[in-house]
Amino acid sequence: MAATELKIAYIGGGSRDWARKLMFDLARCPDLCGRIALHDIDSESAHRNEQLGNWLQDQPGVVSRWAYETVPVLDEALQGADFVIISIQPGPLELMAQEIAIVEEFGMFFPVGDTAGAPGLNRGLRSAAIYKGFAETIARICPQAWIINYSNPMSICTRTLAKVAPALKVFGCCHEVFNTQKMLAGLVGRYGGLDPAPDRRELHCNVMGINHFTWIDRCEYQGRDVLELVRHHIAQPGTVRPFTRVEVESWKDWFRSADQVKYALLPRFGLLAAAGDRHLVEFLPGFTRSIEGLFRWGVIRTPVSYRIERWRAAPEKTRDLMEGRTPFHLLGSGEEGVEQIKALAGSGELHSNVNLPNRGQIANLPLGAVVETNAHFGRDEVRPLAAGSLPPGLAPLVARHVANQELIIDAALSNDPELAFQAMFMDPANILDVDETWKMFRRLAVLNRVYLPGWKLAGPDAG
Repeated sequence: MAATELKIAYIGGGSRDWARKLMFDLARCPDLCGRIALHDIDSESAHRNEQLGNWLQDQPGVVSRWAYETVPVLDEALQGADFVIISIQPGPLELMAQEIAIVEEFGMFFPVGDTAGAPGLNRGLRSAAIYKGFAETIARICPQAWIINYSNPMSICTRTLAKVAPALKVFGCCHEVFNTQKMLAGLVGRYGGLDPAPDRRELHCNVMGINHFTWIDRCEYQGRDVLELVRHHIAQPGTVRPFTRVEVESWKDWFRSADQVKYALLPRFGLLAAAGDRHLVEFLPGFTRSIEGLFRWGVIRTPVSYRIERWRAAPEKTRDLMEGRTPFHLLGSGEEGVEQIKALAGSGELHSNVNLPNRGQIANLPLGAVVETNAHFGRDEVRPLAAGSLPPGLAPLVARHVANQELIIDAALSNDPELAFQAMFMDPANILDVDETWKMFRRLAVLNRVYLPGWKLAGPDAG
C-alpha cells in the first residue's frame, strides 16, 4: 500500500522540541510522506530544523520520505496544506520570567506559569492576540486543513482559533493525561504482580475537564477498577506524607510529580486529577501562597532560567547529532500527533484524549468552551465521546476557569483590559484584594504592549 502524501505547514517551525519530536515520529511511520513547510519568526531556527529534517532522511531505520523547507511568509507556508501544526512560544521566555517574578512580588508562587493564575492568564492575552492572526490567515488560505495546536495555554489558544473562525477544524494535544495513565499502569503492575506493567493505552479511562485541570472518574484494566487500586495505594504507609525542601530539590528534576495533590483530592472529590501536580496547584485555591507550601506537597517550580538555557543549548545539540558527536537513535517521542494525522488521513483509527470545543461531551460546561475528553479519530473526523457531567463539587471550579479563559480571549479580541483584570481578580488562586490585584495587573499589562497595542489603561503608567 502506497504511503499517503501530505503537505504539513508548521507554524513555529523553528521549535526546539515539538518540531523535532514530529520529525522523528514521521521518520518512523511508513504510511505517510510529503512536504513540511517550516514557518517561524526566527528564520534561523526554522532553517536549522530544515537541515535536521532533510539530514534525517538519510539515516538508518528511516522508513518514510519527507522534504523540509523553510518558508518565511506565512501565506506561502499555508498554501495547499492538509495539516497545520502550531507550537510557538508566545513571546520570549524572558517575558515569561518577568511575569512570574512580578506575581511572586505579590505573594503568589506558580510552578509553571503558562496556563492558569495571573502569569498564565497574562500569557493567554498575548496568545489570543497572536492566534487571532493565525485563525484569520488559515481560514483565508487553507480552510479545509486540520489544525493541531500544541502551545500553552492550550485552552485559550485552541478556543481563540475556533472562536475567530468557527469553521476551522481545530483541536489541541497535550501529554499530561498520558503521564497519569502511565502512573496508573505502574500501580496495576505493582499490585497485580505484572512485570512489565501494562502499556498505558491498555487502561480505559474516562477523561473530563479542561487542559491541565483534567479528571478521571472511571478507569478500568481487564475488568479491574483502577481507581480502587489507587485508593488502596494511598492507604499504604508512607504514600501520603509531607515533603521537605531538601528532599524535593535533591531530585534535580524540574518535571517530577510526587502525586501528593492527586492523592489528597481523590478521597475528597471522588475523582483522580489527571494532570501533574505542578499544573494542578495553579488551578486550585491555597497551594501557591508560599514556596515552602509547595515543597510540602512535593512540588518544585520550573525555573524559567532552566527553560532559557535549554533553548539556547538546543542548536549545539543538533549540530552534535548531525556531525556525529552524538550517537543517532531513531526513537519515538511517545506523542500521538503522527497517529492522529494517520487516522485523519484515512489510515486506521485512534481513541485518545484531546482538546475540542464542547459539543456536549461534558454536559455541565458551556457549549463552545474548549474541554478535554476522549475522542475518536477517523478519516477526516475527530468525534468527541460523551464524558458525562462533572460532579457538583468540581463543576463550579472548572466553570470558573472556563469563564476566565473566555474573558481573557474577549479582552484580547476587543481591546478591553477591564475584562482581563476581572479574570485575574476572579482566578481561584488569587489571594489579593481588588486594589492589589489592579496594581499587579497593570504591571503585567505593560509586558503585553507590543502584542496589544490598542490597550489603554486609565491613570499613570505602571512601572
